[in-house]
Amino acid sequence: MKIRPYRISKLKKYLKQDNIKILDIGAGSHSASITKKWFANSIYHGVDISRDYYNDEEDLSVMDKFYLMDLTKLEFDEIPNDYFDLIIMSHIIEHLYNGDKVIEALMSKLKNGGVIYIEYPSYKSTKLPSMRETLNFYDDPTHCRLYSLIEIYNLLMRNDFKILEGGVRRSWINITLVPIKSIIQLITKGYIRAGVMWDICGFAEYVIARKN
Repeated sequence: MKIRPYRISKLKKYLKQDNIKILDIGAGSHSASITKKWFANSIYHGVDISRDYYNDEEDLSVMDKFYLMDLTKLEFDEIPNDYFDLIIMSHIIEHLYNGDKVIEALMSKLKNGGVIYIEYPSYKSTKLPSMRETLNFYDDPTHCRLYSLIEIYNLLMRNDFKILEGGVRRSWINITLVPIKSIIQLITKGYIRAGVMWDICGFAEYVIARKN
């Protein structure tokens, strides 16, 4: 059985068709190939600050367009306006001192009726134990700002977005599989990846909203 990633399961509730246009902000960690797997007929545009996050050509090859950009500069003219059905911002804004401004600057890229998905470490993550590959917010030295659910809700509502859902990210399937995944990773890697514990520990929050 192939388990859908958390954000894909959530987004499939609001985006029934595969032939959508997707803008993925920070398209590393195999996000391109994963997203194209579940939205097979989509047009996929990826944005990142460097190509160095792509260790092979697989992810770049499945993209219809790749934008090399420093998000903090807020220079997005190259990206078409009123074009995308979905914007994904998964674990991006915590790396940006002006993540709220980046979200606002990208809103014009979304069609009316389009959906945005935002995921980021929760305040609770600052209290979690340190773990290899980031369980505590401060495990990652590139994290520079905390965001809250209320802050993101208010930002979106001010810009005429309707909140569809949000809260602590918890995949009950992933939580159930923690013992199995932990054993497999101890055998294959010699350690347990922090991401295995994200859902059970409440590491992240997410928001899904629709542009009115």
